[in-house]
Amino acid sequence: MQSIRRLLVIGDIHGQIHQFNELLDKIEFDETKDLLFLIGDYVDRGENPKAVIAKVRELERKGAIVLKGNHESMMEKALSGKEPTAVSHWAANGGAQTLQSYGLDIRTVYRQICDGQLTLPDDLLNDLDWIAHLNIYAQTQHYIFVHAGVDPDRNLEDTDEETLLWIRDPFFNGYHGEKTVIFGHTPTMNFQPSCDVFFGKNNIIGIDGGCVFGGQLNCLELPSQAAYSVKTNSSPD
Repeated sequence: MQSIRRLLVIGDIHGQIHQFNELLDKIEFDETKDLLFLIGDYVDRGENPKAVIAKVRELERKGAIVLKGNHESMMEKALSGKEPTAVSHWAANGGAQTLQSYGLDIRTVYRQICDGQLTLPDDLLNDLDWIAHLNIYAQTQHYIFVHAGVDPDRNLEDTDEETLLWIRDPFFNGYHGEKTVIFGHTPTMNFQPSCDVFFGKNNIIGIDGGCVFGGQLNCLELPSQAAYSVKTNSSPD
C-alpha cells in the first residue's frame, strides 16, 4: 500500500464552489498521495450548495473522509423530519440558498410541509440519504477531526451527535487531551484578528476562515501544520 504524503483538512465551504475548486487546485490535491478530510458545512448561505455536495461526493468516492456539519444536520431535520419549526430554523441559517440551488423555494417547501404534502426532486432525496449516513467524527493516532469540537468531560465515543456538531465554549476552554482536535464551525476571527487557521494553546486547531462571510476558505496540512487559503469577498444574503 502506498504511504500517505499529507493529511489535508477543509471545512465550512457553505456553497462556495468556486473557492473550493480554487483551493483544491492551490494545494495540488492528489487523491493517490493525499488523504483529505472534509469536516462539514457544505451547504447553506453560499452560491451553489448543490454543486459543493456533488464535488464532496466525488471526492469521497476517491477516498476522502467526509463528516457531517451542523448545517447538514439542520437540512436533514427540516426536510426528512418534515417539521415546520425545523424548516424555520434552517431558513434562518441559510437554508433558502440550498433549496434554491436545487430549484426550490423555501416558502413553498414550508407550506408543503405544513400541509403534509412535501414533494422533493430525486437528486435532493439522494443527497439527503447520503447526508443521513455521514459520520460525525474521525480520528487517527494523533488527531481528532470533528465539525464543532468535543466534550472535554466525556469520552469521544460516548458523546452525543448534537454536542459534536454544535459545541463551542466548553470545548474551547476545557479541552486538554493528548490528541490534537481539528475543528470548524466557529470562524477563526472569534479567536484572533485574522481569518487564518487558529492554533490554540490547548491542542486545538480551528480552520473555519468564514469564507461565506467575506473571509477565506482554509486548508490545513498535517503533520507539517502548513496552512493554505483562498480569499473571498462574498457575503451571505
